[in-house]
Amino acid sequence: MKFKIKLFSELNTTELYQILQLRAEVFVVEQDCVYQDIDFKDQKALHVFGFKNDKVVAYTRIFKPGDYFENASIGRVVVAEKERKFGYGHLIMKASISAIKNNFKVDEITISAQKYLKKFYETHQFKQVGEEYLEDGIPHIRMDRK
Repeated sequence: MKFKIKLFSELNTTELYQILQLRAEVFVVEQDCVYQDIDFKDQKALHVFGFKNDKVVAYTRIFKPGDYFENASIGRVVVAEKERKFGYGHLIMKASISAIKNNFKVDEITISAQKYLKKFYETHQFKQVGEEYLEDGIPHIRMDRK
């Protein structure tokens, strides 16, 4: 899998379409969660995406400190269902953490993680902070990495 990191304004229409399609496929359809994915935060984010055979199969968006949380943050972590068995979730997280360090020059990262993925994020040195909460009807936890 190859990775690209782009500002919103640098995404071409095909990349943007594939990213939004992947997010809708997983967060709306697969997780059966009706929510407004297009939230006007994409314009502030750096978009980290992995592609295979010219198709986006893994994605995150990252924010500099203060744009989403007080710390830098990673959101919309997603891997196409058919591609999860290859460990692309770990690869996109490593690429995203590296992109935060390289672009924002910080180490502290906050995420709003779906609770069932706690162990996955712990493998990337994230630790739960505070209590569980509902976000779009799905249990989430705040996790920080220092």
